[in-house]
Amino acid sequence: MVSPPPLFDMATRAQRRARAKTIGLAGFLHREAAAQVQERLADVNKSFTKAAFVGWLPEIWAAGFAADLAVPDDDVLALPESSVDLAVHGLCLHSANDPVGQLVQMRRALRPDGLMLAALFGGQTLHELRYAMAQAESEIEGGLSPRVAPMGDVRDLGALIQRAGLALPVADAATLTVTYETPLHLIRDLRAMGESNAMTARRKQPLKRAVLRRACEIYTQEFGQADGRIPATFELIFLTGWAPSANQPKPLKPGSATARLADALNTTEFKGPADD
Repeated sequence: MVSPPPLFDMATRAQRRARAKTIGLAGFLHREAAAQVQERLADVNKSFTKAAFVGWLPEIWAAGFAADLAVPDDDVLALPESSVDLAVHGLCLHSANDPVGQLVQMRRALRPDGLMLAALFGGQTLHELRYAMAQAESEIEGGLSPRVAPMGDVRDLGALIQRAGLALPVADAATLTVTYETPLHLIRDLRAMGESNAMTARRKQPLKRAVLRRACEIYTQEFGQADGRIPATFELIFLTGWAPSANQPKPLKPGSATARLADALNTTEFKGPADD
């Protein structure tokens, strides 16, 4: 059986990132994600003795927490087994060909009861740009090509934590709306972030000016604000899970409850047709 090609072209992704090394102000999303990770760590009643960062901008994330190890988000993570008790994946899991595999490798690198925390973009990210590009390309080219990478919603992404064998899974989301002078300013920022298109199935020919011009028109018409600026949505998903440990709380088995929910809520329980 022939395996499908990977979703992302890793060589192209590396080129995009290398071009964005002087990320400057365009790193605001990484700084925001790092700050939110720091808030979540502050809520954890546990001290960590050795931490690892997985990603490509450790200098930005260093402001959020002190990492003893910093490794790139390659397909194979350079993390020794059972070597750390905290592992943070820094806003790049959305561009991994095997996100579950990345989480599994992080779990293996954790000591028992170690914490994994991953930040990535969710499905609402850049929905305005995705719509405008699709409409413009359909009008002018008569078809569509992959322009913005697919991203999952918080429920689907949360399921990855359990698939990776992590315990006590939690997934939550934060939505940021950023305004730009024009769609072209947004696209320039995406390039400066290293987040431009690196999908394997992307169209290799340069984007036609007519398509780009029409996409900007549609974007402004559909989403433009009263002051003339355009909004761009970025959904940040945070995945939290723990390396299994014998001293962690365990969920009760189905049917083992000793009290009725109706009694706890001080209400009356009614039987439905399915209960007869």
